[in-house]
Parts: sequence; structure tokens; C-alpha cells
Amino acid sequence: MQIEDQQLKSFLLGAGLASLNDLEKASKESSKNGKKLEDVLIEKKIVSQDKINKLKAYILGIPFADLEKEDIPREIIEIIPEPVARKYQVVAFQKKGEELRVAMIDPSDLQILDFIRKKTGFKIIPCLTTEESIKYVLKQYQKSLEAEFGDIIQDKGLEEGKEFTADKTTLASKEKKGEGQDLKKAAEDLPVIKIVDTLLKHAIVEGASDVHIEPEEKDVVARYRIDGILHDAMTLPLKVLPGIVARIKILANLKIDEHRLPQDGRFKIKTSDYKVAFRVSVLPVFDGEKIVLRLLNESAKKLTLEQIGFSERNLKVVKSSIKKPNGMILVTGPTGSGKTTTLYTILSILNIPEVNISTLEDPVEYRMSRINQTQINPKIGLTFASGLRTLLRQDPDIIMVGEIRDRETAEMAIHSALTGHLVLSTLHTNSAAGTLPRLLEMGIESFLLASTTNVIIAQRLVRKICPDCKKGYRLNKTDLEKLSEQYDLETVANILKERNIIKEKNGDYKKALLDLEFFKGEGCGHCHGRGYRGRIGVFEAMEITDEIKMLLGKGSGAELLEREAIKEGMITIVQDGFIKAAQGITSIEEVMRVTKE
Repeated sequence: MQIEDQQLKSFLLGAGLASLNDLEKASKESSKNGKKLEDVLIEKKIVSQDKINKLKAYILGIPFADLEKEDIPREIIEIIPEPVARKYQVVAFQKKGEELRVAMIDPSDLQILDFIRKKTGFKIIPCLTTEESIKYVLKQYQKSLEAEFGDIIQDKGLEEGKEFTADKTTLASKEKKGEGQDLKKAAEDLPVIKIVDTLLKHAIVEGASDVHIEPEEKDVVARYRIDGILHDAMTLPLKVLPGIVARIKILANLKIDEHRLPQDGRFKIKTSDYKVAFRVSVLPVFDGEKIVLRLLNESAKKLTLEQIGFSERNLKVVKSSIKKPNGMILVTGPTGSGKTTTLYTILSILNIPEVNISTLEDPVEYRMSRINQTQINPKIGLTFASGLRTLLRQDPDIIMVGEIRDRETAEMAIHSALTGHLVLSTLHTNSAAGTLPRLLEMGIESFLLASTTNVIIAQRLVRKICPDCKKGYRLNKTDLEKLSEQYDLETVANILKERNIIKEKNGDYKKALLDLEFFKGEGCGHCHGRGYRGRIGVFEAMEITDEIKMLLGKGSGAELLEREAIKEGMITIVQDGFIKAAQGITSIEEVMRVTKE
């Protein structure tokens, strides 16, 4: 049974959940944009998703099930086979005697209910649920990584002391005749395919950004980098290493019998649920070959500047800078701080049919439509500098240079900005203010930097607190004293006060901070006990104003430049981190972890 908009409006009005005026406005927008009425009501924050769900269940006369906090036994979940659950969006979650409760997005689908009843022999009680709940339960069909590997190893006798096709002594010997054929055979062996597939599948499901496969003296360790932190995933017998390496080399179209030199490649995995590209790096180490795979989720939605962590002043400064027709936008920070994501996000905003955008990257991470992306290749002389020289003949409006590594690239980037192009690039410096002295050290004239640079963005990535196990707490005096040793808490308190996050009492900022509620994640099933889920950026955006240009012309160092930028209103990375901690997005520990010098 489908709930008509008129019926939903009547019940919302009757229950006092929305006013007639709000419902009429939402109804008009629904008709105009072709959206569902309930989607408009939720978008406009007239009614919450939770209240809509419960009201729909009430109208249909069936229970509502929120499964995202349920710990459902595996034997209950598996009553409905995974293909059926996935195709029809229906999951079993509770069994009492001969009654089986199933959660569905469309409880009026009598055909599937009848099918489940006949297949199981139980009396079926349908319940309404959300897409998020269904997705949460579908993930639970996946076995744990350890359980899956246990099955593979036991099935094929890979435990210590038993034979396996990819034996290290026979396959890793470079002198052995026909080694390539043996490695290829090992790579095509069923348990090796299962091992590699399982490692990659779990990496995708757990949201890992990298997979490390590391040979040691007696075994092979697989590790996942999740939210910027490496975690041990599995330990395997050393005997499987040559087969795993050969399998990944074949997938990435690399030379399987080359063991002395590093190799790089890539491949893709595409299913109905995800599309992921893997960037592969193979490096010879003492005990064999180490493999690192970088996961690039190509099915991920485009992010906005707000979603990656820009807020208030930083957002205003960056949006103002990218509207300028020429100049340089520089993004700085250590490796893994999200610089490329920031550049891609800015490019996606600038990517309109009226402009020609070209990039030089090492490597090309994400494919973007209507953008001309070039992979640099120093082996054949295609460097950032030489590529940039050629790009200028390609009539570009906007140029993205992956990284400024040397004077020649810096000079070409500045020349491009001077000749009417908008140039985006990255550098490895610790702060926004430290970028200008770094470029001066490369030999760039201060007047050229002053006239071409629009804004410098410095950033780090912090883990977000898991919303399902978030718990509030307050700092004590000891905590405050320790923080005071590292940070200027008075300035932090003033910034929090400006944003109405705290209210100082008689100018006592310490008491105001002691009264402020911060948050931590306790660890739950959703975050695998880590207390964190996902990451967000903390930023500082230094606008190159007339005062900054004047200081730059005098050869001022990073400290003086930063002091002037703060005087003009720049929010530092530390301050942005404390704002996000005070808002419950991240924790103080995370801010300290990424900002310690």
C-alpha cells in the first residue's frame, strides 16, 4: 500500500507535526521540482526523518523497526538468503517461536512476503524500515575477515606444514626456468584468488583508504588504513605471498617475474554497489615484495567545500579567491592531509562548459569529466615544468599542477598566473604562512609572489566522532593546564565566544572552557570499536592582502606573516580544530594529534 501525499498531509496536520502553511509550501515545491513531499519536508526541516517513518508505519498499521542500533544474530539474518535480501530490500531481524519479523522498505509487497513464508515455513510479521537500516543489516551478511580467511586456509590446507601451489622456494627463485609460468599458475590458483578478493572486498566495506601487504620473516601481515590510522587486518602464512603478489601484478598489468625493481599500476573493481579504482605500488623488501594499494572510490558523490570542512571565514575567503579570473591558489600540508581532495573539490566548482581546465598530476587519482588530465612521466621527460610549458599552448583558462617541487615548476606556475590563468597547486609546508618563505627560498622574486598569489590554504585531516557512540564530557583543571602549555587557550576562547559557542563569565575564559561540553566516541559496532567514523578537514586560509604583500616585499618570515594574517582575521588550523571539537564533530585528542609539530 502506497501512502498518498494527501493522506500524509492529513495525518501530519492531525498529529500536530506540521502547520497547514508549511504543508502547503512544501506541497507547492514538491509539485514544482518533482520531488516527493516527504523529501521536501525533511529537507526543509519541517518534520524529521524519524517522525515521518513512525507516522508512515502508523498509517499502514504495522510496526516500525530501526535496525541501525540492533545487534542481530547471524543465524536470524541468514534465514533470508543475501541475494533475496539485497534485491527486494527485505531482512529478517527477530524470531520468536514460529514468528519471523522482517523489515522492509515496501511492506505492501505481498509477493515477496509470501515467498519468504513458503521458503521458511514461519509466520511472517512485516515491519517498515529505512534504506539506511537495510544497508546496515546487509553489511552484516559479510563474514569477518578472519572467519573468511579461516575457511579459505582450512579448505585448501594452507596452514603451516601443508603443501600449497605458490611455494616460496619454488616460485621466488629467480634462477628457476619458467618462473613466469609458475607464478601465473599460482596467481590463478583458486585459494589465491579468494584471498585477494576477500582482502579487497573487506577493505572496501570497512572504508579503508589503503591496503598494505607486508612480508615478514615467518608470515605476511595485511593492514588497512582506516580514517588515516593503520590497523592490522590479518596475518597469513608466508607460503601464500608469491601467489598474492603475482595475482595483484596480473590485475594491475605488471611484470610478474620482475622482483628487483619497484613497479606501479592500477586496476578497477566494479559491482552494483560500488566502483573502486586501486592504485598499486610494488616495492622489493628484504623478505620479498611489499604491496600497497590505494583505494579510490569512483562512485563517491562529489563533495562541496562545506562537506570537506570549510566553514565561515575560511569558506568566504576561498569562494572569493576562486571567482578571480587569474592568480594562484596554493594548498599546503603534509602527505595524506587531503590536499588533492580539496583541489578536486575546487575544480568541480569551477568545471563549467565555458572554461577549459587542464591538469598535470602524479598520479591521476580521480577521473573528472570535461577536464583534460595529464599524468606526468619523468622517465620520458614529461615533468611538471615541461608539461606546464606545453599546457600553455592548449588555450587553458584554469590549470591544476599536482605539486610545485622545484624552482622551474614554481616559475612556470607564476608565469601562467601572470598571463591570465587561474593556477591551482600544492606544496609541502606546515602552515599557510610558511609557504611564501619556502617559495622565496626556491628563488622566486617576492614581487612576483605578491602579485600572483590569491590565497594559501593549509590543512590537516581529523577523524570524526562516531555519532552512534558519542558521549559528552567536560575538561577538568588538570586537562586545561596541559592544554594551556601547548595552545593559546585565551585566543581559542575568544573565537568560540565570537561564534556563540561559549559565554565568558566576568572575562574568565578558563571557567567558560571548563563549562563547555566536549565529546568522545566510546566505540560501537558502527565504528568497529574505534570511536571514530569518517574524516573532515581542519583549515587555515591566508588571503594575500596589501599588508601581507608589503611584509613579503620586506622579506618578512613566516612568523610575522602569520601574525599579520591572524590580526586580519585568519583562523588557524588549531583554532579551526577547537571550533570543530566544541561543535562535537571531532575530539580534542584528534586536534592535538594532527597539529603537534
